[in-house]
Amino acid sequence: MRAARLATAAIGGALVLAIPASAEQKWEETTPVPVTPENIDSAIRRGADFLLADQNKNGSWGSATRTKDLNIYAPIPGSHQAFQAACTAMAVEALWDSGLAKADPKVQQSIDRAEKYLFEKLERVRRADQTAIYNVWTHIYSIQALARMSQEKTDDKERRQRIKELIENQLDRLRRYESVDGGWGYYDFRYSTKRPSSSSTSFVSAAALVAFHDAEQAGFEMPEEMTKRAIASIQRQRKSNNTYVYSEPHKMRPMGSINRPGGSLGRSQSCNIALRLHGDKTITDEVLIEWLDRLTVRNGWLDIGRKRPRPHESWFAVAGYFFYFGHYYAARCIDVLPNDTPEQQAAVKRQKDQLAAILLRLQEKDGSWWDFPFYDYHQPYGTAFAMLSLVKCR
Repeated sequence: MRAARLATAAIGGALVLAIPASAEQKWEETTPVPVTPENIDSAIRRGADFLLADQNKNGSWGSATRTKDLNIYAPIPGSHQAFQAACTAMAVEALWDSGLAKADPKVQQSIDRAEKYLFEKLERVRRADQTAIYNVWTHIYSIQALARMSQEKTDDKERRQRIKELIENQLDRLRRYESVDGGWGYYDFRYSTKRPSSSSTSFVSAAALVAFHDAEQAGFEMPEEMTKRAIASIQRQRKSNNTYVYSEPHKMRPMGSINRPGGSLGRSQSCNIALRLHGDKTITDEVLIEWLDRLTVRNGWLDIGRKRPRPHESWFAVAGYFFYFGHYYAARCIDVLPNDTPEQQAAVKRQKDQLAAILLRLQEKDGSWWDFPFYDYHQPYGTAFAMLSLVKCR
């Protein structure tokens, strides 16, 4: 049974089922929503209302329920503890960034409950077993959320100290589960060693580096050598056109469909911004703008994979869960573009409007966003990503 489950794993640790993408695609009929400040604010408010209604009694988001006939490999209970903690960290950051807590006591109460959950549960998250290292997502997004949390209630010194302790704890976890090559992946199907023997995955390392940057900006010290190794791992997976291969082994087949520009649409944004934030001068404004425009013009390649139940079954081996991930880091790319002259301001506004137009039309009737049916975690993480993206489009 275990061998059968592991047989669904492909090179680089991505779960891939050997089933060709269907020639038929049920496109959703969506009406474009005008990009106005009011529509963006309304969408963020509806997203927040969904999160408030969807929050678990213990303050978290997501659960191992709403299963389907096909579920990703997720050993219990560790996988689900990691998924839930990561979703909760993302939702907390989204609610803080929405700015709604100042005017709405219900939002503040939701944040307080979620923060209590994180304070109590984060230190308990570990990898599920020798092969599944989903906990790296918890460590990454909790560091980012904790950094954001530290900017609120600044007079509470005890809370600040607890946040510092948790960030240090999560950094220690990332140090333990760092790939032998530097950077991070979320599977170890090679030798299942204490320190993961599998290769790093470009977009996981990128997400970690963005979180490190946010924590540094909030006044927390990040590990220099671990950061350098993660940067080097992404550089090794970078192609000359700023397409990034999926993971280290994919360097050996750089023209495989998943490693072409269409397959990298959801990765290039995260890798570009990660390198840019850490001082890589080759990630110029022109590089960021080129890939932002690619994301808009070729958005259909990501959208075709959205809501498909099998990872990587779409064209260019795109998986649904790359959709809102890619758009969030696109928003981070827009956020660092120069915005001083009228010409620059017009260029930034164009990028914000393009991104917001995509996200506004995809909001569900219940206020959520989601891109991949994933137990009961897909709506919380999709909604958090979309809200965090739209905040930067204001």
